[in-house]
Formats: sequence, C-alpha cells, structure tokens
Amino acid sequence: MGFLLLGVLLLTMKWAQWGPVAQWSWLWVLSPFLLAVLWWKWADAYGYTQRKAMQRDDARREARRIKAVQLLKQSARRRR
Repeated sequence: MGFLLLGVLLLTMKWAQWGPVAQWSWLWVLSPFLLAVLWWKWADAYGYTQRKAMQRDDARREARRIKAVQLLKQSARRRR
C-alpha cells in the first residue's frame, strides 16, 4: 500500500511539474508501482498475505474465546 501511495504522489507531482520531481526521469517516478508489483508477487509466493490473514483470524478467535470465558465466569458468579 505504501508503494502505491508513494507512486501516486510522485506521479501527481510529475504531472503538475511541482518540486524536484518535475525534473526526474519517468523511470524513477513510476518505480514505486514496479516495487508494489514485486512486493505482491513475493508476498503471494511465500504466503505472507495468507499468513497475515490467518494471524488476524486467530487473534479474533482468541479474543472471542476470552470474552466467552469471561461471560461464563460472570454468569456462574450470578447463579451463586
């Protein structure tokens, strides 16, 4: 995501002829988009995106489990 934001920022600056970016080569201006593509290829190839998604799911599951245990403890205390 960061590479895309940087790419859009540089592209906008180049198009508007603003700042030092106006003098840069188009290769440099468009390079963050290439880096984003390479990042996605790497992340997909090595399972990084899937692993992160699984970690988020595990964290949600654990939070639900903890909440359920706390609710069970509270209901057990009320019954006494």
